[in-house]
Amino acid sequence: MRPPSPPPARGLCLLAGALACALRPASCWASGQWEVCDYVQMIEAERKQCLEDAQLENDTAGCGKMWDNLTCWPATPRGQVVILACPFDLSPTQDRNVSRSCTDEGWTHLEPGPYPDACGFDDKESGLDEQQLKMFYSSVKTGYTIGYSLSLATLLVAMAILSLFRKLHCTRNYIHMHLFMSFILRAASVFIKDSILFDNRESDNCSEGFVGCKAAVVLFQYCVMANFFWLLVEGLYLHTLLAVSFFSERKYFWGYILIGWGLPSIFIMVWTITRIYVEDHGCWNIINSSLLWWILRAPILTSILVNFILFIRIIRILVQKLRPPDVGKSNSSPYSRLAKSTLLLIPLFGIHYTVFAFFPNNFKADVKMVFELVLGSFQGFVVAILYCFLNGEVQAELRRKWRRWNLKGILGRGSKCQYPSGGSSGVTCSTQVSMLTRGSPSARRSSGFQAEDSLV
Repeated sequence: MRPPSPPPARGLCLLAGALACALRPASCWASGQWEVCDYVQMIEAERKQCLEDAQLENDTAGCGKMWDNLTCWPATPRGQVVILACPFDLSPTQDRNVSRSCTDEGWTHLEPGPYPDACGFDDKESGLDEQQLKMFYSSVKTGYTIGYSLSLATLLVAMAILSLFRKLHCTRNYIHMHLFMSFILRAASVFIKDSILFDNRESDNCSEGFVGCKAAVVLFQYCVMANFFWLLVEGLYLHTLLAVSFFSERKYFWGYILIGWGLPSIFIMVWTITRIYVEDHGCWNIINSSLLWWILRAPILTSILVNFILFIRIIRILVQKLRPPDVGKSNSSPYSRLAKSTLLLIPLFGIHYTVFAFFPNNFKADVKMVFELVLGSFQGFVVAILYCFLNGEVQAELRRKWRRWNLKGILGRGSKCQYPSGGSSGVTCSTQVSMLTRGSPSARRSSGFQAEDSLV
């Protein structure tokens, strides 16, 4: 007897769920996936009930109760024919039947044929659609894996540069380093989550997942939210430099730490506790409850909205600064260069997420997946290039160190005391601080952007 066609492929469901979870932490295609889970759980309940009833029944001269992976066939005397309705998930018309006969050799094959043919289920068309979806999901996964790998490598180098060179240590670069770390953790959490979800072939999103799988998803949710909040911190810091004349950078910096790392931990803790008591299914990468959905989505949408408002306000401030008639007469004006470099930096603060942030989840889902997953995975790479490798201050420090290393190689270790290193070129953080203490408020507001002048 040929076995019936299996229910929807768990591999495809797992792949779709994981990609949708990566697309946005709280919008994991819950409705379609949960229909699959409902069906799988219903089939499992019917299977258990059928097997339990079969054990309790007395042996008959005919055919005993049988489970064929989709339908429970009742005990039947020899020579009888049993006619049952098609499973609801396979019969689009709801009026088709299947039958089996009890013979001396036991149950016969399913009549008038396998479930897909007997119940009018177009298995070829469904298989083709499933194959196309799987190819699309696999392509998206390959794309964002390349993007996160490139971003991770670039960000690690940028973190090493900003950490090792002491003259680059200042509040502005400290904030950049925290942003880099949030991108690094986000990329690492994506790889951890994918390795657990895709390597564990026996797991699905319907049964109870193991603790390690749930912990990986919780880590992923936290890293994604922390990344959004550090993008918000970058916007807050730039706005503060332009809008506030005098402020304590140390005091504000600790506030930024609480916003970037503290607030996401609170929301994730609330989400985790709520998830345990409300919806403890699978690996937690599929969200069905609207409460759980909004615990994650609301803070992220708020950060995106606030960053967009800050972007508009910063542009307005820059336009006002460019209004004096003498600005265009001198090429040395800091505000023209400031405007160009800021316009290159502000869109990197998550502004591109506003394209789909406030649309329904089913609006252009495939386009949104490519835009936010594949293109978004390269965001860390672009941020590292603009914030570090194209930073004039970083380039000046690297050139100074390179000249110093060359002198040491040529003249020996004693050259350090006999020859100057030529390290006065470039603008360093310490130089900026000394200038700020003696400069005007307008010079102080623009100092945070001087290192990015080389972008233009």
